[in-house]
Amino acid sequence: MRKKNTRDYRRKTPGELLAEIEQLKRGHWTIYIGSAPGVGKTYRMLQEAHDLKREGIDAVIGLVETHHRKDTAALVKGLEVIPKRNISYKGITMGEMDVDAIINRKPDLVLVDELAHTNVPGSKNEKRYMDVEDILQEGINVLSAVNIQHIESVHDIVQHVTGVKVRERIPDRVLELANEVILIDVTPETLQKRLQEGKVYEKHKIQQALTHFFTKNNLAALRELALREVADDVDDRLERTNGSLRPRGTNEKILVCVQHGKNAEKLIRRGWRIASRLKADLLVLNVSRTSKEQLAPTERDKIGQWETLCAQFGAEFIFKHSNKRRISETITDTAKQHGITQIVLGQSARSRWEEIRKGSIVNSIMRHTDGIDLHIVSDEKA
Repeated sequence: MRKKNTRDYRRKTPGELLAEIEQLKRGHWTIYIGSAPGVGKTYRMLQEAHDLKREGIDAVIGLVETHHRKDTAALVKGLEVIPKRNISYKGITMGEMDVDAIINRKPDLVLVDELAHTNVPGSKNEKRYMDVEDILQEGINVLSAVNIQHIESVHDIVQHVTGVKVRERIPDRVLELANEVILIDVTPETLQKRLQEGKVYEKHKIQQALTHFFTKNNLAALRELALREVADDVDDRLERTNGSLRPRGTNEKILVCVQHGKNAEKLIRRGWRIASRLKADLLVLNVSRTSKEQLAPTERDKIGQWETLCAQFGAEFIFKHSNKRRISETITDTAKQHGITQIVLGQSARSRWEEIRKGSIVNSIMRHTDGIDLHIVSDEKA
């Protein structure tokens, strides 16, 4: 007798069926990612739109930024552009992508540039990628573009490499939601040549860019980040396609311990990158000797920011009010309670004398745990 494939014949839950139906109704999302401005993401999007239009596909521009690049601006011609929506803020009128107009127009495909853009207050959504999610829910296909430095989890790496703190960022889950992530890659030498020819920025900005963000070392490091990000994305998609994706959290659980210092968000991002590589669950712990209600407003606000970042990464945030003499005891208790396999800690702020008198948190955790790896992340130097 032929054996049934139980995976094919298992009765799906109503929730699973509903999720599948919603996924089928959703538009197809392609994201072009590059290492830096000027690699050709917007140019490639526009080329794709013209090719599809010649095939009879109704392709329109929701929002494209040409940055005064002649070759890019030339490709806008011949494509319908959905007019921006004017929003008044502090007495100034600014234009934002008109999501409702795009949905009402209902094209087959819409181009949306600058995915990490923050919308003007008063817009329906805070960020442009959220606008794209609304458009996709209406069954409209989307082509988008973003640079690697705008991905949340690499923020600290980018700042360390380039010295630039990128303020507009998107959650890593955005790349996971996309149906396709395509790398637009050029060498640092080619990108510098484009910059010198005036194809990236206006003339008065070229020299400053060459000596700051667009140095060969910076561009090489950003290119490597982009290559790795897309390679990891390809690996994950292959695993899902082949049905061999390891269930999340079955082997590893990562615990990140944060305190009120400037290193906390860096630790959370580092923990997420470890967890994402290992397909592990991520938990973030903050231990305080003061209850949350009695904390200073600035400290409560900071905890709110950590919770928001954790929500972006799909991590569980844990706040513990502990009266124990040693914080390390609360950390080890939490690790044992949740079956943690790896702990991420910041470099100790204690002086050598304090460690002699009070003991090292790291040594204490190592003494009271078994089979848990510790990662010590260096602190930011002033």
